[in-house]
Amino acid sequence: MHSHLSFENPPAEPHEVVVETLERALRDRTAAGEAANVLVGSALNDDVEFVEHWCVQIGTRAAPGSPLLGLAGLCLGHTARRFGRLSEEALALSKSLAARAEADPSDVDGRAVDGYDDVRDFLHLW
Repeated sequence: MHSHLSFENPPAEPHEVVVETLERALRDRTAAGEAANVLVGSALNDDVEFVEHWCVQIGTRAAPGSPLLGLAGLCLGHTARRFGRLSEEALALSKSLAARAEADPSDVDGRAVDGYDDVRDFLHLW
């Protein structure tokens, strides 16, 4: 008997749901799982300004060691892939989160490095 795992990308949620969920996760680390789903859903489906804003909010406000830090970096990579651009602030954050991940994976997980690799690939920053 084989068991097959499946993964489905989360859908985009209404902005008010995303904002409430992410703000709650910034106050209460136990909400990180739900926040991860709404952030990824936004990164894959929402407009560039909204995604960048919330990645920057997470990337600058989440506590060191929060799993949302690496995820914000990864989502900036998705955003660069989808739109072929990032704001200077988002680009600087992506680079900073990747550097933090390389320096101390217990601070920011390696998804930030993967995200910055995508940023460099899709924005031709090599």
